[in-house]
Amino acid sequence: MIKSIKNLTKFESGLWIFSLVMVAGSFMIGGTDDYLTLTASLIGVTALIFVSKGDVAGQILTAVFSMLYAVISYSFDYYGEMITYLGMTMPIALMSVVSWIKNPYDEKEVKVAHLSTGQILKVLILSMIVTFLFYFVLKYFGTTNLIVSTISITTSFLASFFMYLRSSAYALSYAANDIVLIILWIMASLDNISYLPMIVCFAMFFINDIYGFINWRRMKKRQTEK
Repeated sequence: MIKSIKNLTKFESGLWIFSLVMVAGSFMIGGTDDYLTLTASLIGVTALIFVSKGDVAGQILTAVFSMLYAVISYSFDYYGEMITYLGMTMPIALMSVVSWIKNPYDEKEVKVAHLSTGQILKVLILSMIVTFLFYFVLKYFGTTNLIVSTISITTSFLASFFMYLRSSAYALSYAANDIVLIILWIMASLDNISYLPMIVCFAMFFINDIYGFINWRRMKKRQTEK
């Protein structure tokens, strides 16, 4: 982890610190004692800054964040989020750890993959099947905000799978998922202000994911040229 932090550029270090301050600040403004939400948020934004670098440490932290986020989602009956992160995002993050370790570019980053049209179509078709099935599962469990939660499953699945495949498309999928989750937690915060940090958390996620897409494109170009 220390090595990963040292590999951050000045901009990345600044983005990371800014994200941590924003999340911690929202927690203090909310005046709550929900330390689990705060911890998950801080781990989440830390994970993304390393993922944007193609650093495997980001995947390890993503798995930890997924476990904590699933507990938080369960507390507000967001069963879609709980099932998605506990049953999909966390396992795929652990699979990605293996995939990234097996496909290094150098000691600092993973080798960015080029996906064929066929591979992309397979992922899209699989995501539609998963979404269709999970809609009825979530409906059965009486999931809060069913439609938004179902859309979140689609974007989360795409993001996780593209990340496993080492494609920069993961970042755009996660950015779309961030927007969905911001909407979900705004709805939750209307009932309980303690969830305010989650809104700020995913707003920071969105910024980090946009940077991740830009940086992964740079990585792919640099690796291709070399």
